[in-house]
Amino acid sequence: MYLNCHTYFSFKYGTMSVEQLLSEAHSNGLKSFVLTDINNTSGCLAFVRECSKYDIKPIVGIDFRTGVKQHYIGIAKNNEGFFELNQHLSDYLSERLTLQIKAPVFRNCYVVYPYNTLPPEQLGDNEYIGIRPGDLSKLLFSDFRHYQHKLIVLHPVTFRHNRDFNAHRLLRAIDNNTLLSKLSVSEQADIAEVMVPEASLEKAYEQYPQLIANTKKIMADCGIQFEFGKSKNKSTYTGSTSGDEALMREECYKGLRYRYPDAGALIYERLEKELDAIFKMDFCSYFLINWDILKYAREKKYFYVGRGSGANSIAAYCLKITDVDPVELDLYFERFINPYRVNPPDFDIDFSWKDREDITQYIFNKFGYRHTALLATYNTFQYSSVIRELGKVFGLPKNEIDELVDNKIPKHTSDKIIKLIAIYSKHIEGFPSHLSIHAGGILISEKPMNYYTATSIPPKGYPLTQFSMIEAEDIGLYKFDILSQRGLGHIKDTMEIVEQNKGVKIDIHNIAAFKKDEKIKQLLRTGKTMGCFYVESPAMRMLLKKLETDDYLGLVAASSIIRPGVAQSGMMREYILRARNPKHRNYSHPQIEELMGETYGIMVYQEDVIKVAHYFADLTLAQADVMRRGMSGKFRAREEFQKAKNAFFANCKAKGYDDKSVSEVWRQLESFAGYSFSKGHSASYAVESYQSLYLKAYFPKEFMVGVINNFGGFYRTESYVHEARMCGANVLPPCINTSENLTNIIAEDIYLGFIHMAELEKNTVESVLSERTSNGQFKSLEDFINRVSISVEQLRILIRIGAFRFTGKSKKQLLWEIHSILGSRKKSAPKQELFETAKKAFRLPELYHHPYDDALDEIEILGFPLCSPFTLLKEPVSTSLNVEQLLLHVGEQVCITGYYVTHKITRTKSNQEMSFGTFLDAEGYFFDTVHFPVTLESYPFTGKGCYQIQGKIVEEFGFPSIEVTQMEKLGILERS
Repeated sequence: MYLNCHTYFSFKYGTMSVEQLLSEAHSNGLKSFVLTDINNTSGCLAFVRECSKYDIKPIVGIDFRTGVKQHYIGIAKNNEGFFELNQHLSDYLSERLTLQIKAPVFRNCYVVYPYNTLPPEQLGDNEYIGIRPGDLSKLLFSDFRHYQHKLIVLHPVTFRHNRDFNAHRLLRAIDNNTLLSKLSVSEQADIAEVMVPEASLEKAYEQYPQLIANTKKIMADCGIQFEFGKSKNKSTYTGSTSGDEALMREECYKGLRYRYPDAGALIYERLEKELDAIFKMDFCSYFLINWDILKYAREKKYFYVGRGSGANSIAAYCLKITDVDPVELDLYFERFINPYRVNPPDFDIDFSWKDREDITQYIFNKFGYRHTALLATYNTFQYSSVIRELGKVFGLPKNEIDELVDNKIPKHTSDKIIKLIAIYSKHIEGFPSHLSIHAGGILISEKPMNYYTATSIPPKGYPLTQFSMIEAEDIGLYKFDILSQRGLGHIKDTMEIVEQNKGVKIDIHNIAAFKKDEKIKQLLRTGKTMGCFYVESPAMRMLLKKLETDDYLGLVAASSIIRPGVAQSGMMREYILRARNPKHRNYSHPQIEELMGETYGIMVYQEDVIKVAHYFADLTLAQADVMRRGMSGKFRAREEFQKAKNAFFANCKAKGYDDKSVSEVWRQLESFAGYSFSKGHSASYAVESYQSLYLKAYFPKEFMVGVINNFGGFYRTESYVHEARMCGANVLPPCINTSENLTNIIAEDIYLGFIHMAELEKNTVESVLSERTSNGQFKSLEDFINRVSISVEQLRILIRIGAFRFTGKSKKQLLWEIHSILGSRKKSAPKQELFETAKKAFRLPELYHHPYDDALDEIEILGFPLCSPFTLLKEPVSTSLNVEQLLLHVGEQVCITGYYVTHKITRTKSNQEMSFGTFLDAEGYFFDTVHFPVTLESYPFTGKGCYQIQGKIVEEFGFPSIEVTQMEKLGILERS
C-alpha cells in the first residue's frame, strides 16, 4: 500500500536510513512497500539486499521531481523496469531532457501522478493517479470519482515522528539557504507522511475499495531481484572466455621471459598455479582490462605504479601491471586470490597527475559510456558542518557560530536555540548530503550500468554512479582504481630535466642496482629524504633514522608500520626495538614465530592477519579475509565480521591456547589490520621511493626542480626551495629573459618559475613567453614595454621580484622608468618600429635601497624569502645551539631558534590536543619538537616565522627531539 517511501538518500529531504525505513515497515507489519527516493537510486541496492532480513518483498522506483515539485513516481515492475527508470533519470540528471508533466512511455513500469495533474482519460494502461488521504474529501465532488479504476492509494512516507519532521524542515532550510522562519510551506513535506499499519491506511480509504484493490494489484505485480556477490563486471575482454585465457597465458609467458630470463621450475609452477586460480574464478577479464589500460599507458610513455594486493601476483608482475617481484619478497598469493574469495584482486594504479585524465578518457572510449562509470562516494554531514548550517538557518551571527564550532556546544545551556542545535546536530550528523566522486574508482560492467544505478554527469564529464564502493562490491561490480599522485610526475620531469641539463639518459627501472647503491643507503640511514616519494614526512624521516634501515625489505616494512594507528598501539616502537636488538624478539606463541619471523613476530602487513587467522586460529581463508576487511572499518558492523571474530576465539580455545596469548595476538591483529598495507602494496611504494632516492642521490638539483614543479608534496614550495639550496643550487627569483612558467635549471642556477608569483596573471606570463620565443630576449625595460602588452600593476610586480635585474638598474630606478616611458598610460601598447628612437635620459638622485627590501618583496610576491629567514630578525639570534649539538645535551633544558616548517595536530588518550612540530635551525637542518597539551595551549603556533623555543632534549633510538616548555615567535624587520 506504500508506493512512495523516502530515505535520507532523498538528499536534504528524507530523514531515515534504509535500515530505519525497513525497521519502521517491519514494526508496522508490512510485507512489501516501494522505495522511491527523489531523483535518486543510492539506497536501492542496500534496500533489496536487506529486505530478506525483515521478510519484506522489495519494490523500487524513483520519485521524479524538479526541486520539491513532484512530476510523477516511476515504479519498476522488474529489473527491466528499473533499467528504464534509471535511463530516464540519467537523461534528466545529465541535462539531456527536462521533466515534463507526462512521463515517457515505459514498458516495464507503473507511473503514478499527483492528484489534479492529468485528466484520467489521458492515462495509459500502466498509469494511475495517486490520491493522498488529504485528497479524499475533494474526490467526493470531483469528476475523478468516475475513474476509480485509474486511481490508487498514495500515502508518502518521509518521517517516523516529530523529531524527524523537524529535522526535515531544517534540511529543507539548509537546501534553500534560508532562515527556518522564512521556509515556505511549499518547500516542506506534509507532517502526516509517517507510516501506519496497513489496516489503518485501508480504514482511511474504506469508502473507495477499488483504490485499495488497484494499489494491491500494482504491489503484487512488482518486484526486483539481484544476485549479490556474483560478478557483474565485464565478463570477457576478447569476447570469449577461451579467447581471454589464451591471450592471458600468452602475455604472461611473454612477460615471464622478460622478468625472469633464467626462470626455474618454481617460477613456472607459481605462474601456472595462479593462472589456474584466476581462470577458475573468472578473474581473467579483470586482469586483461588492467593489462590493456597499462599497455596504452606504456605506448604513451606514461609512468605508472601498480600496487595494492595485486602486487602479490606473479601473473600481474609478468603482465607489467606491477613492478614488484612476488617471488623475491615471498608474497602471499592467497591474500590476493584464494578459492573462497568472491571479489577479484585489488589493483591500485597510480599515474602522474598530468596523465590520469587521458587514461580515464581512454577507458571510457574503449569500453563505452553505457558500460563505464565513475564510482561515487557519499558526502555526509559532519558534526562541525551541521552546527554551522543549523546556526545559519536559526539566524545566529557568524561569530556565535564560530564559537560553537570551535569550542563545542556547552552541555548545560539555557539558550533554546543552542539546545535545538545540540539536539538536531546529533540527529542529522552522518546523513548523506550529496554525491561526490571516489578518489579513483571506475566501474566497467557487462550489462549497461543503468541496470544497477542511475548516473549523472559531474563537471569531469563522465557518468557517475549513485552508489558507493560498498554497494558496488555487494552487487558484484568491482572497481578499477585509476589514481594520480605527484611523485610519478616529479620522477618523469626530473629525468627530462637531467637529460636537458646534463645530457644524461637515466634507466629509472634499474631497481636491482638502486637497492645496492651506497649513496641511496646513506640517504635512508640518515633520513635525508626530502622530496622523495612516501619517505619525506617528518614521521617517516624519524622512523628511518630510528630503524637505521638501509635496505629494500626494511623500507617495505617501514612503509607499512608508518600508517596511522600503529604508533598509538605501541607496535611501531616494539618493531623498532626488535629490529635493532635481537634480545627483544619475544613471540606471543611459537607458531607466531614460525609465521612472522621476518618481521620479528610483529604483524606488519595485511597478509599477516590472514596468515595468523588461517594457520594460528584455523579460520578458513574466506573467514580470514572477512576478518581482515572487517578490521579495516568498512565492514566492521557487518554480522559476517562478528561471526569470524567469534570463530577466532572459539577455535583458539579449542586448540588449547592460553587466554593471555590469544588476547595479545588479537590485540596485534586489531591494531594493524585497520591501518597496515598489504606487503605487495608497501613493496610498490618502496620501488617508487627508490626511484626518487636515486634521483635525489645523483641529480639532487634537477630532482628538486622536478619536485617544485609538481607541487602537492608533503611540504610547502618554500621548503623544497630551501632543500634545493642545501643541495648546492643557486636559487634565483624569476627573470624575464631566463625563467619559464615553471621553475627551470641552467647548470647550477635554478630560476623560479612565474607560476610562483601569485598576483602575476596567466595571460601576462603567456604574452611574455610568446614574445620572447618569437623575437628573442629583451634588451631593456623599454624594449620589453614596446613588445609586450602589460598593465602598469603587472609590470611593477615583475620589477619588484627582480625580473629585470639583467638591466643592471635598481628596482627603484626601473619603477621610475615606467612613468618616463608610459607617462599617464595604465597599459603598454606594443608597436613595431623600423628604427629605435632615442629617449631622453633622466638623471635620478641616488635612491635608497634597504638591504632587506628584496626579501620583503619576495615574501609579498612569492610567499617566502630567498635569503635565510634568520637574517630578517629584528634582534640577532641569542642562542648558538644547532641540530648537530642536540645529542650532546640530552636531558638538559635548552634554548634554540628555529624557522617553522610544519606541525601535525593529534590528540591524547584523554582527547586533548597536542602537536609535533618541525623546524629548521640557523644552519638549515631539521629538528623536531613535541608540544604537550598544556604547553600548546599556552604557546600555540602562530603561523610562519622564526620561533625561540625552550624545552628539554629527549632521545629515543638515537633520534633527538625537544619537549617544548615555552615558545615565542620572533619579530622580523619591516620596511622603513
